Amino acid sequence: MTACSVGSPSHGEPAQDKRILASCDAAAPPASDIQIDGTGSSDTKAITEERMTAIEQVVRTTAICFGRVRVSVFSASSAATATLFDAPLLPLHGATDNARLKRVAAVVGDAMSEIRDAYEPAVVGLKGKGSDITAQYRLAGEWSNQVGGDFRLHFYLLTDGIQNVGFDLGKRAISKQEAAELANKTDVPKLPGASITVAGLGRVAGSPPRSDIVEGLVNFYDALCKKTSATKCVSVTDYTSEGR
Repeated sequence: MTACSVGSPSHGEPAQDKRILASCDAAAPPASDIQIDGTGSSDTKAITEERMTAIEQVVRTTAICFGRVRVSVFSASSAATATLFDAPLLPLHGATDNARLKRVAAVVGDAMSEIRDAYEPAVVGLKGKGSDITAQYRLAGEWSNQVGGDFRLHFYLLTDGIQNVGFDLGKRAISKQEAAELANKTDVPKLPGASITVAGLGRVAGSPPRSDIVEGLVNFYDALCKKTSATKCVSVTDYTSEGR
């Protein structure tokens, strides 16, 4: 587990929290932008709970590193987006690291309660049909600019990856070359220094797509991330930062 990666929650283990604290970049705290695909293709209780578990770990890591979190849900366009949470996770006061880390659970618990309570109403209220995943990169860039240069953007897209607005990534498998060519034609902002994680690729509510289609998704989102000039690119099928 690296700082601000999607993964299993630490459950408040002191040793894990201390490792996260030691890995924090004091010069550039994380601005963690978590965007959830709210379309029906990945709308199941199991997938939603996996995403919430991943979100909790990002929130926890961001809190330990004195950062800021935004969580939103989207569907057919950048306009079809609802914000569930957007706030700095205030510095944890205490005379020692142990004293400060003991306050993490309450901060994370409050944030997750707000996110969970807002999630279902926000999904119901989303307008438009289809899934415009690539449009969310622009929103991440705009939010990062609003937050300011003192933070480093950590952008998380929790999605099945099946874009179907403008082009359809679910119809057939695409080669690595085709994925690169399509990414090159796709408009995304430059996000130098950012870390971008696209997690849940191919995780759908119905029958899973063929493995070659999923591999095409991974190739496309890897290529799209590289186009942004991000420092770190992770495109995976599950909700961890390891493996596919």
